[in-house]
Amino acid sequence: MGTHYGTDAALNGLRIADFSRVLAGPYATMLLADLGADVVKVERPATGDDTRAWHPPADRDGTSTYFLSVNRNKRSVVLDLTTDTGLEQARALIAESDVLVENFRPGTMERLGLGHQKLRAERPELIYCSISGFGSGAGAAIPGYDLLVQAVGGLMSVTGYAAGEPVKAGVALVDVITGLHASLGIMAALRHRDATGEGQLVEVNLLGSLLSAMVNQASAYAVAGVVPGRMGNEHPSIAPYETLPTADRPLALAVGTDRQFAALAAAVGEPGLALDDRFRTNADRVAHRAELRDILTKRLSTAGADHWSTVLLAAGVPAGPVNTLDDAFAFAHRLGLPGIVEIPAAPGDGEEGRPSRQVAHPIALDRTPARYRLPPPRLGQHTAQILHGSSDHAST
Repeated sequence: MGTHYGTDAALNGLRIADFSRVLAGPYATMLLADLGADVVKVERPATGDDTRAWHPPADRDGTSTYFLSVNRNKRSVVLDLTTDTGLEQARALIAESDVLVENFRPGTMERLGLGHQKLRAERPELIYCSISGFGSGAGAAIPGYDLLVQAVGGLMSVTGYAAGEPVKAGVALVDVITGLHASLGIMAALRHRDATGEGQLVEVNLLGSLLSAMVNQASAYAVAGVVPGRMGNEHPSIAPYETLPTADRPLALAVGTDRQFAALAAAVGEPGLALDDRFRTNADRVAHRAELRDILTKRLSTAGADHWSTVLLAAGVPAGPVNTLDDAFAFAHRLGLPGIVEIPAAPGDGEEGRPSRQVAHPIALDRTPARYRLPPPRLGQHTAQILHGSSDHAST
């Protein structure tokens, strides 16, 4: 149903009516847009997506970099869902869409007459993706903010140092994970529709996504009744798997096998450590992690993190410095990996047009790669175009 972007777009012809805002929903729809879906972003009048106002930082035109991070390859339409006209326009958009994505508080879309049950009766082939913080049952009234979920979902209880306070992750990690789950659910529902012709309801929530993403920590509780705590940068099951100080900055060591530990011991000038009964196996090393840390710290203090990273990687030991973000992008560039891409101004933008620097799509497909067609839209940039049924990408 959607706009056609060429045969090399995996999701060519797919249209998504995107009623989501902030992060989880927009991240999911951006990933799908990168792969060719025509995503129409529905925004409220005057203010649009909440994240348009979340700055600093901002680009040279004053647009929030938060908003810019998850809204490329989309077209923006302003609809006032508090009016009959706006709701009529929303229904018309949905009627031309394959997928609807929303993350309003549970019950909102039903009150607007846009709930799943009503739309399923009208369009049984529609895929309806609903994203919430805590589900549509007893947790429906709880606001779904990433920090809150990190706290009540247990992530903060295992993040930080034992002697310090619980700490959140440095990004809205739960929103990102939930967005990934949403995009996966949508793709599974599309596969089912291809086979049967019927759509379905896809539901994901932040709390459930976090509990799943806690993997080994959650399994420790579910299987063994172990309630993990904060261990700083140490790992509960592997040693040495942490950051250690060097002569200048911290070095990350991710030693997961006995072979790697033997290589580490030799590389730092302590080959006998691999034969020491305290460190012979991983279980031994976990039991004596404090002693091992002291020995390794003494050896690593003789040179800087970059030196040790070079030496250890050459020996087959997973190691690397703790980079700042600019260092991280430079590292990716040196490895030949896509880091930052530049999207040209949209056709027809004239003097207002500007290229947009974006973080590259993370999935590499050799037949249908991600494409960067449109910079993140201005609020309502495509309203007239979409409401008049145009399928091209000229700015309005």
